[in-house]
Amino acid sequence: MTITVPDTLSAMRGILRAPAADRPGLLRSMLEPVRSMYRHAPGEVDPVDMHLRSAGFSLDRDEGTCLEALETLAKADALGRIRRALDDGLAVLREGTPGLAVPDITVLLVLGDPADAVFTGPSLGVTGFGGISGSILITLWPFPENVARLEATAVHELHHNVRFAPGGAVWDPATVTVGDHVVSEGLADAFARELYGDDLGRTRIGVPHLHDDAVFARVVSGLGVTGMENFASWVLGDAIARNVGGTPVGLPTGAGYSAGNRLADAYLAATGRTAAQAVHADGAAVVSTALDRLGLPWSG
Repeated sequence: MTITVPDTLSAMRGILRAPAADRPGLLRSMLEPVRSMYRHAPGEVDPVDMHLRSAGFSLDRDEGTCLEALETLAKADALGRIRRALDDGLAVLREGTPGLAVPDITVLLVLGDPADAVFTGPSLGVTGFGGISGSILITLWPFPENVARLEATAVHELHHNVRFAPGGAVWDPATVTVGDHVVSEGLADAFARELYGDDLGRTRIGVPHLHDDAVFARVVSGLGVTGMENFASWVLGDAIARNVGGTPVGLPTGAGYSAGNRLADAYLAATGRTAAQAVHADGAAVVSTALDRLGLPWSG
């Protein structure tokens, strides 16, 4: 299999310097390699529209600011670091799960929108989408904390991509639960932490409430919830969910990540496995084993 990391930094420079009328077409061409990530979406998805609605850089403002941000990423060797991290991460996954079948993966690093208050605020300037096998999209603003975590962010999404590849865990939109999503975030963070340590490996939005028992209990109460339209509130928290039309459930930003870390840690401690070995672990089994170790009831 092959992991491809196209030169999106050069592509984005070209887009931002092009005449306004040419920019949508150039952006569409840049995003084409990960079009498969929308294959489960109902109806036809316009990648440009999705980019703009998902905190991607604007096509009609902030060109200078964005060009400076691209220079920051270039000086940090962002693409090279991501490529090397993915190669290293894949080697660890294959060692942990012999015979692991991994499809070709295309990984795009895309600049976020510096004027999007939710993206630069509650989301801390980074989002990732790696749950659809074969494609990974990382949308990022180069705050120093995010640049420091480029490798960890990449392998977090790689773990998702391998977890939900054919032969792995099944993500069925009709039956998938909040618990499945929360577990996947916890295991992906555990994998990043195994490679890069706790400080860099944890997803930043999940850190503030990592030891908050009330937040953990609230997330656990929703682990059996189905309907992907509900996941943003339970996993990302109310502030981010409101921004995408979700219904608040009384959770702070990153609650699902903090709970996922606790569940993953308890599961891995109980089983003696690594996150690489547990890449295909059944979500319900992770929850049941983790809560049993923590001495908490589970009726899922």
